[in-house]
Amino acid sequence: MRFSMFVSVLRPIGPIVIGISLGFTLSLLSVNWVEESCFLDGKENDDITLSQDGTLKGARKPNSISTGNDVESEEDFEPRIVPYKQVQQSAPKKLFRAKYISTELGMRDRLFVGVLTTKNTINTLGVAVNRTISHHLDTVVFFTGMRNRKVPHGMFVVTHGDERLIWNMFQTIKYILEHYINEYDWFYFVQDDTYTEADRIKALVGHLSMDRELYMGSPEEFIGGEMEGKYCYGGFGYLLSRTLLLRLQPYLENCRNDILSARPDEWLGRCIIDYANTNCVNEYGGLQYYHYELGKNSDPNKEENEQFKNALTVHPVSDPEQMYRLHKHFTEIELQRTYDEIAKLQAEIKNVSLVAFDGNRSAQWPVGINPPFEPKSRFEVLRWEYFTEEQIYSCIDGSPKCELRGIDRMDVADVIDIAMGELNKKYKPVLHLKKQQLINGYRRFDPTRGMEYTLDLQLEVVNQKGHSRSVTKRVHLVRPLSRIEIIPMPYVTEATRVHIIIPLSLQDRSYVSHFLEVFASNAFETSENAILTFLFIYDPVEAQQVNQNDIFASVKAHINAYERKYPTVKIPWISVKTETPSQIKFMDIISKKHPVDTLFFLANVNTNVNSEFLNRCRMNSINNWQVFFPIHFRDYNPEVAYHNQQPPATVDLVKDAGHFDRSSFEEACFYNSDYMATRTRMATDVQENEEILETLDIYDMFVKYSVLHVFRAVEPALHQQYRYQACNPRLSEDIYHRCVLSNLEGLGSRSQLAMLLFEQEQGNST
Repeated sequence: MRFSMFVSVLRPIGPIVIGISLGFTLSLLSVNWVEESCFLDGKENDDITLSQDGTLKGARKPNSISTGNDVESEEDFEPRIVPYKQVQQSAPKKLFRAKYISTELGMRDRLFVGVLTTKNTINTLGVAVNRTISHHLDTVVFFTGMRNRKVPHGMFVVTHGDERLIWNMFQTIKYILEHYINEYDWFYFVQDDTYTEADRIKALVGHLSMDRELYMGSPEEFIGGEMEGKYCYGGFGYLLSRTLLLRLQPYLENCRNDILSARPDEWLGRCIIDYANTNCVNEYGGLQYYHYELGKNSDPNKEENEQFKNALTVHPVSDPEQMYRLHKHFTEIELQRTYDEIAKLQAEIKNVSLVAFDGNRSAQWPVGINPPFEPKSRFEVLRWEYFTEEQIYSCIDGSPKCELRGIDRMDVADVIDIAMGELNKKYKPVLHLKKQQLINGYRRFDPTRGMEYTLDLQLEVVNQKGHSRSVTKRVHLVRPLSRIEIIPMPYVTEATRVHIIIPLSLQDRSYVSHFLEVFASNAFETSENAILTFLFIYDPVEAQQVNQNDIFASVKAHINAYERKYPTVKIPWISVKTETPSQIKFMDIISKKHPVDTLFFLANVNTNVNSEFLNRCRMNSINNWQVFFPIHFRDYNPEVAYHNQQPPATVDLVKDAGHFDRSSFEEACFYNSDYMATRTRMATDVQENEEILETLDIYDMFVKYSVLHVFRAVEPALHQQYRYQACNPRLSEDIYHRCVLSNLEGLGSRSQLAMLLFEQEQGNST
């Protein structure tokens, strides 16, 4: 009984007691029982340290017993004050960041191309290679021993200074290791007598792994057959990986000193085999290096060999003409493959559209081209132009009908030819179609897809039996817009000084005062980088009386007054005598008085010149590339535009205040070197007919005789006040007609002129 009660009392605390017991037991088992003697006599030599006073003192362990001597030493310890010294923080090191993020991330371009040429072939085959591959590949460098004095334009040539072939090969590899090894993954070497299909080379390296030691080309046995392995024949070109060149780099000098060979490609192959243990291969990872050996007098168009069609390189090429024929042939092959792929994709889209909700209506025509623009209002409806093979019924000058000529005539003829070709392709061999005439033609420009055409053609249809009949067929065509590309343009700066030329005649004197006042506030006071030059035009009678009665005396007085007001400003002038004022004759005189790099702005005394326009003049005029002809905004006649009203102090660019005078070509921005080059090209025509200098203006001269871009655009910052211009009948009929048209269009808007006529008729009727 008592035992059961005792058990009942212990039962609740039993687990606790057992747990504590186990805990103690486990803790005792985890102790490391090591017998450690206590050296009371201080003879322990382990862990000796030097005390502050220079005596040796044992460093005791945490579980050791300290002797009395230790206690006395610690009691003899005297603390000392250590003065605080502020730590001088060093200037933070400037973090170096690479100029390009690709450098910092270790990104490299894919392919480098080195062309091995000579001084005898660089101007022939070298130029042909450059023209056929440089616009397809990012970097093409030509390596030669010696070069001629004149290097072909647009080619990067590295000269080694020696004609020895092995030496040139060694220097080429060394140059690449020093300058390009960290920028490219693959290096392609080819001779200048080899045609390379650039897009196929790019596609090949695009599928190769960059970390492989690969030596790829056309394998050849070494001469004599004594050495094992194969090298890549240089005639068909070869690919070297960056990894392989890096492995070869330490041994390049050894190769130059130890390996003897007559051929540079064989020397390089032996070097790679000896020190990199890599043989030339023409296949890797299922990718084949195709090449083709061209026979003498071969015609690319007659080569039906499949190996030729798939070739990456073709060798040997005897002359530049054959190089261009090969390039044309392979370009046509790639173009046809592209067309076939497009047709395949279009067929797939049509097949998929059959199961769409709207059926074939869900596929836009043509397949792959943006759908037509859908107007949201009546004002957004695109207008169609009507034309025939001879005339167009929408003319630039507003006439209802005019002759179809120039680029418009070429456009219509090209569209008709394409339409006939597509129709015959569709119906052959059952039917053959011949064009008889174009009955109706319509075209419109859709900014979202391109130029659209609708043609009604009268055709003669001939069947296989020779029977024919005349039918009318309507066809729809689209000339689609291509993808948007960035066009490389030369670098220009807004720091260029502008020389402003203002021609003045007798009728222009009264406008000089206002011009100088506006120009002074816009240029003189702001220290604009521009020089103003006046050109005084005298006729023969006025020139004889210049000493007694100078018609420009008041203008010269105004100029002197402004030079005194602004001491840092000089306003030069030039006097000329002529019966027929011509822009070209004036510029011939001015051009000779200025350096070739001078930027001219030819303006009018009525033009308000400001900094905003001068900056655009600098940006839009590019030496040896582009000339700029701005279209100024001209005010309407105040008596018409503000009839019975007070004209405002400043005129805004609104339709009732003025218009952009597209009939005026007086203002022009161009470089003196471009003017002189264009003037030289028209020298032959001037010798045959000197009157051409009076019948052409500078705009016509640049359009007809220069190879520059003529950039003509409206210029909102170029403002010209209204003035009736006296048109000189001695100039050409075209220039005189433009002058008269400019005067008529500058009177006022149609609504303003109509209101004046209405008021005049009302007054007459009363």
